[in-house]
Amino acid sequence: MEARWIWLWVTLCSFWIVVHGDSGGDFFKTSEYIHPGRPGPWVQSSRGQVWPQPKLSRPNGKRYSLVHPEKFTFQLDANSAACDLIQNAVNRFYVRTFPRRTAKTAQSFNTNHPWFQALHQDPNFQGVLDSVQIVMNTKKGCEKYPHLDMDEHYEVKIDAPDSPKTASIIAFNAWGILRGFETFSQLVYGAEEHGGLYQVNSVQIMDQPRFSHRGVMLDSSRHFLSKRVIYDNLDLMEMNKMNVFHWHISDDPAFPYESLRFPNMSLKGAYRPYTHVYSQEDIREIIEYARIRGIRVMPEFDTPGHTQSWELGQPGLLAKCYRGSQPDGTLGPFDPTKDSLYDFLEVFFKEIGTVFPDNFMHLGGDEVDKMCWQSNPHIMEFVKKNLGGNLGKLESYYIEKLLPIIADLPTKNGYIVWQEVFDNKDKVKNDTIIQVWKGGPNDWANKLQQITSTGLRALLSAPWYLNYINYGSDWTNYYIIEPLNFEGTQAQKKLFVGGEACIWGEFVSSVNLIPRLWPRASAVAERLWSPEHVKDVNDAASRLQEHECRMLQRGYPVEPANGPSFCDVAW
Repeated sequence: MEARWIWLWVTLCSFWIVVHGDSGGDFFKTSEYIHPGRPGPWVQSSRGQVWPQPKLSRPNGKRYSLVHPEKFTFQLDANSAACDLIQNAVNRFYVRTFPRRTAKTAQSFNTNHPWFQALHQDPNFQGVLDSVQIVMNTKKGCEKYPHLDMDEHYEVKIDAPDSPKTASIIAFNAWGILRGFETFSQLVYGAEEHGGLYQVNSVQIMDQPRFSHRGVMLDSSRHFLSKRVIYDNLDLMEMNKMNVFHWHISDDPAFPYESLRFPNMSLKGAYRPYTHVYSQEDIREIIEYARIRGIRVMPEFDTPGHTQSWELGQPGLLAKCYRGSQPDGTLGPFDPTKDSLYDFLEVFFKEIGTVFPDNFMHLGGDEVDKMCWQSNPHIMEFVKKNLGGNLGKLESYYIEKLLPIIADLPTKNGYIVWQEVFDNKDKVKNDTIIQVWKGGPNDWANKLQQITSTGLRALLSAPWYLNYINYGSDWTNYYIIEPLNFEGTQAQKKLFVGGEACIWGEFVSSVNLIPRLWPRASAVAERLWSPEHVKDVNDAASRLQEHECRMLQRGYPVEPANGPSFCDVAW
């Protein structure tokens, strides 16, 4: 059957299924989902449970306290009070702890009311919690910028056996204090049995992340993303204890970064040079917004491919494609045979190193189409003369010329590259991190084994491409991934630094990024933060249902995670 008829037949069949078949809500009552067979939400929400689940949580029986929003305060010790990161966090987490809710759920807090007085007859009631002590145990804990090896461990104590009727957040580092703030804010919930008043249960939590790199990658080239949406995503990352904003700034469609050394690149390469560009001030503000939330901003300028938009403002970077003996008017990747290319890259990345303070840059290196190079007689002459006629070595030649430029910058940056750089056997420094993005479980597991067997560090995103969507609850697909499920020694497993949820921008813009990404990315967040044994999908569904409502209450338009449900918030 000819291809066009096959296409028509598939299209018609798909249309018939959508219109006549088991589509819509009925589909999710089949074996793929367990329908509760009663009115109400499909998944019952937990109350006062933390996402991601902490490493260790010890409830103190059934004891609880109420929390009075109008009288509650965070009390900073001397080290915390001297730290700008913690000072900035106080108001932010007060609002998160007591978010907007429907008016009917939160009655006035009247301690003289007979109903309130009756609570004292309950032996589990510990009174009203009016403050939390913030304790940072060292003066050196207030680092300026987050980094790969930052210390995020913390302890939260609420009416613990050794400190009854008090609460504290304790850490050695400001990053740990920030994570403890988020945990405390999630422990507080509106208790319907107490007229919707805020309640917190007695508990002691000791927590730290499983992996140090827990990222979200956004693509701002295919669709320009507004600063407001980037800010919202950073807020949600903090709420999910993710700590790396991987910013894929440029690609073939557009170059929205404002370079002071090469201003024509955004003037001619952006969709609109005065509205769809990130100015230097914009970038500083985004980095600062992320910094005070304990989030690194790691820029990616993908080369030598994915660079069509670079040529518009900086002509001569890309290779000319040929048909026969003449150029055909199209362009391919960078032309690695030009010395002028590396002169440009040295100046360009020196600027990037001064704009972005993170210790790592992402250099791309993926999906390089070599057909254009092969068609170009000048390039092939260079390959014949310098690379033994092996075109496959040309990309390696480029990468091996680029990496010393980055390593020799005054900022001494490390770098991350996509897995093709490893696959091509390019020579890289020992501290290079390889990001694995291809294939199914066997493919990425084998690749992680190969990478770590050479002593290089690895980062995983292959199972977490969230731009792919399904109708229904697909977060479980991301949740059940075990990233260390690859062959190798314990030394190899220690070279695995973490992972990223990626959302590419072909069909994602400022309008739909937040609901498409969250709370699906929350599943990735828990997988990268919580211990390996935390993998009960049913328990996670209940906690994720609460977390979905929590993010909605805090003002973020996240999508439903578990089918029919209700959240105590007026949207």
